[in-house]
Amino acid sequence: MEELFSEEGQIINIILIAIGLLVFMAIAIVVFFYFSRKKIIKTELEKATLEIAHQKKVIRVNLITQEAERKRIAQDLHDAISSKLNVVSLNANILAESGITSEETNRIALVIVDVTSTILENSRRIAHDLLPPTLAKFGLEAALEELCDEVHETKKFVVSHLCSYIQGQIEKKYELHVFRIAQELFSNAIKYSEATSLDLRLESDKNGVYLRYADDGVGFDLHKAKQAKGIGMSGIENRVSILNGTLAMETTTGKGLSLTIAIPLNDY
Repeated sequence: MEELFSEEGQIINIILIAIGLLVFMAIAIVVFFYFSRKKIIKTELEKATLEIAHQKKVIRVNLITQEAERKRIAQDLHDAISSKLNVVSLNANILAESGITSEETNRIALVIVDVTSTILENSRRIAHDLLPPTLAKFGLEAALEELCDEVHETKKFVVSHLCSYIQGQIEKKYELHVFRIAQELFSNAIKYSEATSLDLRLESDKNGVYLRYADDGVGFDLHKAKQAKGIGMSGIENRVSILNGTLAMETTTGKGLSLTIAIPLNDY
């Protein structure tokens, strides 16, 4: 009888231990999932915070870039058009005066014609800077070829280029961003690179479009450049972001610059 009670006690103990273990495991699982979820939420919040900070930075740089562009356009309009229109107005008022000779009339008319021609040329240049007509009429490939030819004609660089881009792979409204990136790369090369040769390629495959740039210039310290980005480099990164692309850059002091921008197809 005592042995029976002893066996029952052992069974009860085993059951109680099993129940205790199950409860402990259940609590452990709940605690594990709680802290795992908490960690996931924390990570997601950190990612969201970083994304918000990045977007704020993008907006700030865009505003700075836009403001700089507005100032440049305003200065161009003032220097190239407004001041010359004042000359036209002044000479037109002289023509309206009585008592001027025919010789003076002819001279003033020639001045007005000459200044007006200059105004028209400057207007075309400003309009070209705002939206390159070749890009609007003939597309991205033609616009990049024209840009390369213009830089080559300065005689400061040997410029090579290759385009194997199918028109329409990038939506037309985004092609201007690709053109502006190439324009900024050439502008930086002219100002800072001390290069003798520049190479620009626009290539594509079934996965995306690739803008590749290389020069043999002095290069720069990539780490320092990332710490102190100018508007030009930030502008390039912002345009790459708008295109949902990726930017890979290789450079060291004295070794030139190599850069590849990969743009996914139909992913805007």
